[in-house]
Amino acid sequence: MKTKKLLMTTISISSILLLTACGGAASSEGAEENGITLELFSNKSENIKTLESVIAKFEAANPDVNIELQSPPEAETVLKTRLTKNDVPDIMSIGGNATFGELARAGVLVDVSDTNLLETVQPAYLDMSNRLVGTEIKGDFGIPYATNANGVIINQDKLDKLGLAIPTTYTEFIAALEIAREQGEVPILFTLKDAWTALPIWNGLGGNLAPENFAELKNAGDASFAEDYTEVATKIAELVKYGEGDMFGLGYDDGNKQFANGEGLFYIQGNWAIPEILKNNPDANINFMALPSSDDQTQNKLVSGIDVMLAVSESSEHKEEAMKFVEFMISEEIAGQYINEQKAFSAIQGVLQEDPTFTNIKVFFEDGNIDSFPDHFYPAGLGAENIIQAYLIDGEEDTFLKSMDSEWDKVVNR
Repeated sequence: MKTKKLLMTTISISSILLLTACGGAASSEGAEENGITLELFSNKSENIKTLESVIAKFEAANPDVNIELQSPPEAETVLKTRLTKNDVPDIMSIGGNATFGELARAGVLVDVSDTNLLETVQPAYLDMSNRLVGTEIKGDFGIPYATNANGVIINQDKLDKLGLAIPTTYTEFIAALEIAREQGEVPILFTLKDAWTALPIWNGLGGNLAPENFAELKNAGDASFAEDYTEVATKIAELVKYGEGDMFGLGYDDGNKQFANGEGLFYIQGNWAIPEILKNNPDANINFMALPSSDDQTQNKLVSGIDVMLAVSESSEHKEEAMKFVEFMISEEIAGQYINEQKAFSAIQGVLQEDPTFTNIKVFFEDGNIDSFPDHFYPAGLGAENIIQAYLIDGEEDTFLKSMDSEWDKVVNR
C-alpha cells in the first residue's frame, strides 16, 4: 500500500469511544429485497479491480449477500469523518499502521481471537499487528492479509548496460550511483512532489539503522530522533543528491510513467509501484532489491509491513456474513489471486509470491530476515512525510531531527 494514505489525520479516540458506546448501526440496512448488503471499505485505489473480482466470486457463491466496495480518495480522512458520524463500514481493508491500532484500542473492531481466522497467518505479521495495538489491550482485532516490501526497483537493462551487479552494501550502492551519473544516466528517480514518497527511502534506512522498537522507546522517553536517527538523516540527504531534474516537481504517477519508459537506473519505492510501472510499459525489464542501508550485510534486512489488514466492525448488524467474506478472502485461492495481481506478498502461510521480479528478496522472507516499517508505529497525525520533505528541500539535519521529536511529543500529548 502506498504509505501516503497511512499517515493522514489523527482519529479522535474520544470520538471513537463515544461511537462504540452508542452501538450505532453499520452501513448495512439489514435484509433487503435482494439479500443482505455489506460494505467493504478499502483505503487502496490500486486494488479496486482485484477486489471487484473477488467480490463477484463471493457473491456468486453466496447469492443472498451483496458486497458494496467503497474506495474513496483520501480514504483515511473519509474513514475518520465517517467514524465521528457513527457510520462504520461492515468490513474494512485498511493498512497495518497506527490508525488500525487506535481503532482496535477504541473497541471499534471485532476481536477474532476465538475464531479460526488467524490459524494460517504467519506469526511475524501477527506480532506486528499486536505491536500496533499495544500490550494494554488483549485480543486480535484484524487479520494480516497482504504484505508489502520497501526496496529499490531496478531498470535491469540499464544495470546490465553499465556492467553493474546488484549492490549488496551501502558503499556498493553509492559506487553504482556514481558510475550511472558518469555515464549520463539518472542514478535515482525521485518523485518528491508527493511528500509520502520520501517515506520509502526513510523506512528503508530507518528499518535497518534505527532501533527496531524505536516507537516504544520514544514514548517511554528512552530514545529520540536526535540521538537515534542521525545516520538515517545523513544518508537520506546523501541519496537525494543523486536525483536529477525537478525531483520536487515530479509526482508519483508521472514518476511511474517515466521510470517505465526508461528514466532512471534505480527507483526507491515499494512493490506496490510495480503494477503501476507495468501498466505504463508491460515490457519494462525491472528487478527489485532491498535497500542496502549498511556496509554490514548482516544488518541489511528487508523492510516489510502489513499492507492490508482485514477487520470487521463491532457495530455491524451482520457479523456472521462479514466474517464469512473475510474467511473467503484468506482462502489460499483468493489470497493467491490477490498477491499475483497486486505484485504483493501474503501474510497467509503457504501462499507464495513466485514472480521472478522478486527473486532477489525471496531469501529475506525464507530466512525471516525482515523488519517492519518504522513509520507504521509512528503516532497518527505526526505528518512525518511532510517534515522529511521539507528537510530534503532545504533543511538542516539537527533542526530537522529536533522537529521530528517535538512534533511527535505534541501529537502524543495532545
